[in-house]
Amino acid sequence: QIQLAESGGGLVQAGGSLRLSCSGSRRTFGGYAMGWFRQAPGKEREFVAAIRYGGYSTSYADSVKGRFTISRDNAKNTVYLQMNSLKPEDTAVYYCAAGRYSEASDEYDYWGQGTQVTVSS
Repeated sequence: QIQLAESGGGLVQAGGSLRLSCSGSRRTFGGYAMGWFRQAPGKEREFVAAIRYGGYSTSYADSVKGRFTISRDNAKNTVYLQMNSLKPEDTAVYYCAAGRYSEASDEYDYWGQGTQVTVSS
């Protein structure tokens, strides 16, 4: 069973940057597509970015395109989300997930516990 753990969240001023990491516990971490989702208070969980297991294809929500970059290192069983030019509306709990390459959360079978990102104005 995959276990995922996110790290790297925190408090940052608008315009700043953060890099989230998500590490998996299985050797076959590389066999899964990975996604990042986020959930703000009072809102539904939404798609942020996804990357195929080979890393050759990525997808982004329109709201983060050009500011966020997803990448992965299968040798380290880790996926990253580099977040630049952060805005207050990026404030949310960020979750990583493993599963099938998709923007739909129900295509992902394994989830981390989430990490809080807070962007102050």
